[in-house]
Formats: sequence, C-alpha cells, structure tokens
Amino acid sequence: MPVLFKKMLRKDPLKPTDPGKYYPQLVSSGKAVLLPRVAHLIKERSSLSVGDIKSVLANFVEVMREQLFSGNSVNIENFGVFSLTAHADGVLVREECTAQSIRSLSINYRPSSSVRPNLKASATRADGEKIDFQDVEYFGIIVTPEEGGESGIDPREEQGV
Repeated sequence: MPVLFKKMLRKDPLKPTDPGKYYPQLVSSGKAVLLPRVAHLIKERSSLSVGDIKSVLANFVEVMREQLFSGNSVNIENFGVFSLTAHADGVLVREECTAQSIRSLSINYRPSSSVRPNLKASATRADGEKIDFQDVEYFGIIVTPEEGGESGIDPREEQGV
C-alpha cells in the first residue's frame, strides 16, 4: 500500500496578500495498529508467542520510562534513541532558571539510519523497500480546494483510468 498524501494550501501569516503555496501532507489511514496486531505480526516472524511478545513490549515500556525519568537516554540498536526533552519558559536572569520553569516534558525519538526513511532508496536496495507516494485524489478521495485540493475532478477520469 502506498503512503497517501493530499495537497494542502499553506499561507504565510506574515504575508497575508500572498496566494500561498501547495505542499504535500501525508495522510494516515486513520487506523492505528494496536498492540495485539503488532504482537501477531512479530509472532509470524519469530518463534515467540503473542503473549510473550506482549509481555516483552509492556516490560520494555516500563523500563524505558524508568530509564528516561532517571535522566538516561535509551538507545535501541538499529531502531533509534529515545530521550526526554523539557519545554520551559525562558528567563532573562540565570539564577531564575529553575525546575519551576519547566512547563512540560516530551519524549524525543531519533531513528537510526536503518529505520529512517530514505527517499533516494531504490527498489534494488537489499531490503527491497521503497516508499511509494500516491495522491489521495488518485484513489477517488476528492479533497476540496478549501482542504488543499486543486480541483474537484477525479484525475483517473481525466486519464481514462
């Protein structure tokens, strides 16, 4: 299945008279892959049971949280590095920069090169993975101009598909 995108019109708020530019925006299928499905897919590729996989993943989440909240980053080889990031209000005086300035925390993920998408990858790569992008309009999902589409015409009709 290809990765779908839609055409989104974006305007520069600093230049309200400019017409704006269209940018491709990736579209998710709307369905998240849940743990039972992930466990089943992993089971198909290993000798572990679905229960074993669920247990490992649940324990992984617990251990990762413990390590992150202890100030460590978590580096999973060939997957990526997880680290904690603080969002805070800036202050002018160094002494006023305290823990109370921290508004929120988030988990940062930096994928390893083996996971990171590579748009230059060819179908002849060893892993055989190439990302195929398709405009949602091609699949008959019409996006109105207000939503970022260029027209209300199904491009397959224009091409006789």
